[in-house]
This record gives sequence, C-alpha cells and structure tokens, in this order.
Amino acid sequence: MDHQTEIREFLTSRRARITPEQAGLPAYGGNRRVKGLRREEVCLLAGVSIDYYVRMERGNLAGVSESVLEALARALQLDDAEHDHLFDLARKSVAVPAARRRPPSPKAVRQPILQMLEAIADAPAWVRNARHDLLAANRMARALYAPMLADPHQPANTARFVYLDPASKEFFTDWERAADDIAAMLRLEAGRNPFDKALTELIGELSTRSEDFRQRWAAHNVRFHRTGFKKLHHPIVGDLELNFEAMEFPSDPGLTMLVYTAAPGTPTSDALKLLASWASTQDQLDTHTTGSEPATTTSTKD
Repeated sequence: MDHQTEIREFLTSRRARITPEQAGLPAYGGNRRVKGLRREEVCLLAGVSIDYYVRMERGNLAGVSESVLEALARALQLDDAEHDHLFDLARKSVAVPAARRRPPSPKAVRQPILQMLEAIADAPAWVRNARHDLLAANRMARALYAPMLADPHQPANTARFVYLDPASKEFFTDWERAADDIAAMLRLEAGRNPFDKALTELIGELSTRSEDFRQRWAAHNVRFHRTGFKKLHHPIVGDLELNFEAMEFPSDPGLTMLVYTAAPGTPTSDALKLLASWASTQDQLDTHTTGSEPATTTSTKD
C-alpha cells in the first residue's frame, strides 16, 4: 500500500466510526449517505476548511502543522496510539534522508539485559523487538512459550505463530483478541518505522498467507500493548490467567521486555510453580542428553 492510500484509509476509517451524537453534533433526520461523520462535520470540529481537510484525507499530510494535527486528532477522538500513528504518518509524508531514518529493530540483546532476564527466576520474562521476534527468554518464558518455540523458523515470532500456526488457537484462549492486538501493534510500528525491510517482509508474508491477518490489517487499527491481562492454555499446566507489564529500553530503541505474573494464592500462581518444576525437569533431561548444562537465558541472534 502506498503512503497516500495508507493515510486516506486511516482517516476515513476513523471518521466512519464516529456518529454525530458521539461528536456532540445535532442529529439531523433522514438517511445519511455516509457512515459516521461527514467531511464537513470533521472540518467543523477541527476548525479547518473543507478544501484543507479534503487534501489531508486524500493522503497529503506534508506541511500540516502540529496544531492542525492535534485538532484533527481531537475531532476524530483518537486514542493515544492512534494519535501517535497520525503524527508518524505526517512525518513519513516528508522525505527523510537515509542518515536520519530510524534504525530497524535490533536483532540481538546486550549481555546486561540477558543478565536481568536471568535474575528473574520465578516469572516468565522475555525480550522482543518491534517485529515481535522473540530474541531472549528466561527459563520460565521458554517453558511458557514452548508451543511457539517449537516452530523451526527462527527467531520465533509471535505474529507468525498467531496467524500461521493452528496451535496458537489452543494456546491463546482469547485468540481473537490476540490476533487483533498483533495486527494493531504491527500497523503502529509500520507507521513509526516504514523503512524496516524485515518488518515489511513479515507483513507481506502474513498478508499473503492469512485471511485473518488481511482483514485486520485492512481495519487500520493501532494499539499500544504496555500492560494488561492474558489468558493462555499451556499444554502441560493448563489454563493460566496472567498479568503482564511491557517495558521498553531507552538505550535499545525497539526492544521491549515483558514479564508475566500472577496474584499469590491463585490457581495460576500454583500453575506457574508447576511450570517452573517442569522447566527444571526439562533442563535436567537436556543436560543428560547433551552432557552440558543448559543456559538459564536463551538469546536468539540472526
């Protein structure tokens, strides 16, 4: 999809979801020929002329001031992720010299971060890049994500697992939500970092091989994934209801560490203890088979 089409479809999809009532405008009688707000109504709410808004909705955000973008974001009731995405699209409308382009997501994890993962002994903790490649994981995370790590394609990738591996629909109890989240996060990253060749190739692969992904990609939804709740079904320890926190590394742009926890005394807390025991047993089996002690933390490098 070219950049102008991307802008046009994002703005029209946001406009279509808002009714006049939701925007605080009078609801006139009769049949409306458009879904959501009319262009004229967006102009009224944003305080811009119709010609100027038409230019923006046709995909031309070059030279649009921050104040106009802020007004447009308010008119379309964009959330934080959508707001950032709009500004990313505007920045992308201006030619960026190669030297100023954001570098692609890292493919390796520094040793201090690996040591941090190793220090987290009782909770699954792992590091991914913005393409959702799993780059490093502690023992608990390797055990938790064993179904995904079974994929011979390395590094393991959450998006590829969700959309291309049938096992994901059993692993993610709320698979629809997981699929929505992944597509929305990839869309956000594509707007933020359009020159990441590996990201473009991943999106192309998913678009070619998954109708579920194509439908969600076409919705132009974007979403942050900073904290929340996951429901998983592990093949060994059963159902898990986990809280998660996602932490970015300012010194390593594009890398995110996720840590999963459960409240003490809950069935999931007991299941995590069982998972830890199973992980330890697996490590002992690996040691017996290979004759060497397995690493507590695994790092994947291309």
